[in-house]
Amino acid sequence: MSSSFLFLLLLIVHSTTTTTYSQTTASAPAPPGPANITKILEKASQYTILLRLFHMTQVGDQINTQLNNSDQGITVFAPTDNAFSGLKTGSLNSLSDQEKVELVQFHVIPTFLSTLQFQTISNPLRTQAGDSTYYEFPLNITTSGNQVNISTGVVDATVANTIYTDGSLAVYQVDKVLLPMSMFGPPAPAPAPVSEKTKKKSNAVDDTSSSDDGSATADASGTASGSNLHGFIVGLAGAIAFMGMLCS
Repeated sequence: MSSSFLFLLLLIVHSTTTTTYSQTTASAPAPPGPANITKILEKASQYTILLRLFHMTQVGDQINTQLNNSDQGITVFAPTDNAFSGLKTGSLNSLSDQEKVELVQFHVIPTFLSTLQFQTISNPLRTQAGDSTYYEFPLNITTSGNQVNISTGVVDATVANTIYTDGSLAVYQVDKVLLPMSMFGPPAPAPAPVSEKTKKKSNAVDDTSSSDDGSATADASGTASGSNLHGFIVGLAGAIAFMGMLCS
């Protein structure tokens, strides 16, 4: 066997060993981390205003924290910049800082909802804004075929498409900003005033009760006074009879 052949064979063996060792020691790629709502909306574009509100109210950070620490998931309804441009001029600027937080939270459901779950959902949904009673933060979802409709009592919106879903986070594009009743709806009606007739009836009942109490007290006093007088007379008669006996 020639020396050149042996040299070639050794070179091939060395090359194969080096390649195998390199493949064995190479580190595996790191597993993907939890979804980040900010990065998702930045990648999708056309959500500049919503991203600004997420940053201003810190709701974006709250969503990411919940995705890291909870198994319930998150559902976000994301209005586009065009949806925000449909609001009345000055609508956002007129809100206090707390109201801006509640407005953004009203677009967030603290559980993961797939499109199939929209068909069987129980209304009203509770958002991260809190109370879902009618004059506070009610959110109702209905479906018609493949269309998903959202009603807040102030606006009716439609889910345009799915921006992102992974079983933990679902982000849906909506064609309108979801305006809650507590900020943009009519004020809750005041309690019904008590009528004069009801007041008079109530006063009459009170007067009757007082009168009855007074009569009972008077009767009791009269009875007690009569008993005391009778005792006095009997005692006096006994004393006179006793004195008569002594004199005789």
